Amino acid sequence: MRLRTVVVIFAFLLVAVFVAINWSAFVVPTTLSLAFTSVEAPLGIVMLGVLVLFSLGVAIYMALWQGRMLFDLRRHTKELHEQRALADQAEASRFTELRGVIHAEIERLATQLVMNQAAIEKEVREQSNAISAAVAELDDRLRRPGATS
Repeated sequence: MRLRTVVVIFAFLLVAVFVAINWSAFVVPTTLSLAFTSVEAPLGIVMLGVLVLFSLGVAIYMALWQGRMLFDLRRHTKELHEQRALADQAEASRFTELRGVIHAEIERLATQLVMNQAAIEKEVREQSNAISAAVAELDDRLRRPGATS
């Protein structure tokens, strides 16, 4: 139990013990003035009734207050879950968008790689043809009978 609850229960027990010990004084009738009239009633019982009514009023107020707090807590929790769901959806859409960007970049790089590879192959063929032509020309010069070096 919370300390506050223990203190309240202890206070009520003290009042109950006090009333039980002094019960004879509580039931002695006395004249009570109600501003416009007077009545004969036991002052202790009247004050005990006022204390009970006040305690019930405080208990009802606290119950209503806690109910309102629980309602607000539920509402805030629901809003929090909705916001979390929106954030998750936004994150998922960002991942989807990122996946699309990465896929497009990979496609672009793959296309560029194919073009570079084709350009390198063309350059190698041209260089190979140039070397072959140079070797063939040297071979022709060496094979001609009147070739001078």
